[in-house]
Amino acid sequence: MHLPVSLSNCALPEEAWPKISRMCDPTSGGYNTQELWWMERLIHEIQAEHPGELVRTGSPYFLCSALPTHWRSNKTLPVAFKVVALGDIGDGTVVTVRAGNDENFCAELRNCTAVMKNQVAKFNDLRFVGRSGRGKSFSITITISTNPPQVATYNKAIKVTVDGPREPRSKSSKYQFLEIERRVNKYFLLN
Repeated sequence: MHLPVSLSNCALPEEAWPKISRMCDPTSGGYNTQELWWMERLIHEIQAEHPGELVRTGSPYFLCSALPTHWRSNKTLPVAFKVVALGDIGDGTVVTVRAGNDENFCAELRNCTAVMKNQVAKFNDLRFVGRSGRGKSFSITITISTNPPQVATYNKAIKVTVDGPREPRSKSSKYQFLEIERRVNKYFLLN
């Protein structure tokens, strides 16, 4: 794409030029505080309607469902994963979810594509097949197939292991087992 060397050579009057709203206003050298205030208010309203359900992503224009901190590999999530668009995204726009970290850069997922409808993309039966690794969590990348594509991230979103969440190993459970074993042996020795 080539831009004209001088805008004075343009045949259209300046009033006819397309007006595009941006988060960063190049003429001011900083952020458009009016738009940031509006966006912040919209996010708070949506999160108030769905308390605890939606979390912010790396993009100010998208929210997504909160994921459990730890989950079992290849198990259905407790609730359907959703991506909510705060701007205008046309119905039928494809939304894709990817997961990865420094050990497993592209984890295997099932049902990781959804279609936007009424500003919401709902992923039915999203499953994390790949495991995140010991002590590691996946970061989620959400790609919205607009032109140009839009990308949102959900950092350290979910830890995926073979056995899923479980009670931590502790000394007390080991001692309880030894005490039970001692009593059973004592019982059989007396009888």
